[in-house]
Amino acid sequence: MSTGNEETFISHLVELRDRLLRAFGAVLLVFICLMPFAGQIYDLLAQPMIHTLPEGTKMIATGVVTPFFVPVKVTLMVAFVFALPVVLYQAWAFVAPGLYAHEKKLVLPLVVASTVLFILGMAFCYFFVFNTVFKFIAEFAPKSITPAPDIEQYLAFVMTMFVAFGVTFEVPVVVIVLARFGIVPLEKMREARPYVIVGAFIIAAVVTPPDVMSQILLAVPLCLLYELGLIVARFVKPRTAETAPESSTG
Repeated sequence: MSTGNEETFISHLVELRDRLLRAFGAVLLVFICLMPFAGQIYDLLAQPMIHTLPEGTKMIATGVVTPFFVPVKVTLMVAFVFALPVVLYQAWAFVAPGLYAHEKKLVLPLVVASTVLFILGMAFCYFFVFNTVFKFIAEFAPKSITPAPDIEQYLAFVMTMFVAFGVTFEVPVVVIVLARFGIVPLEKMREARPYVIVGAFIIAAVVTPPDVMSQILLAVPLCLLYELGLIVARFVKPRTAETAPESSTG
């Protein structure tokens, strides 16, 4: 390897380190600002469950340090979501110099759309799915039982559901990317509808709790979002139909 290549490689590593530090610093700064409100943030996260518990019933903490660490984990998650624009900007700024001009025009909207859709998936899960699922479970549970969920198990459940619905809402972006780069022709994706429906329910059965309600609430949006992706992909020109790209200048 020549000296020039070594210097270029080292400069890329230094830039990567600096951008990772900036992204981490943004998350840490938001986290520090939110820490005084860690308890209130967890209370807000727990509201869908609290509303379905019998009056006067509260969630429990079985570990000695659980009442401290669980709100801290929740606050760190919220801090990452708030700092996500900075994190994504640092990632974008690092890879942008190596992209073609037409790729820059495509990647940035996809990054923004992916972020918005992921947050929308979490919001849909929090405001609609949690209330529906918890109410269904509470009505189904025997009257001889007084539910008192553990806060650590509740956090694990919430994180799993947030990730599942956040990723599900990315389906339109995946469909558009597959169509745009000619990986899978749009006609083939249309023909695959029956398989997508079956796959959606299989995925929902794997990643959600073993109740029919939460599985339906994940599988149905996945199918609808797949259809939305197909509709938008109709207006996306496949890459194979384009001329050879030219590198951006400056």
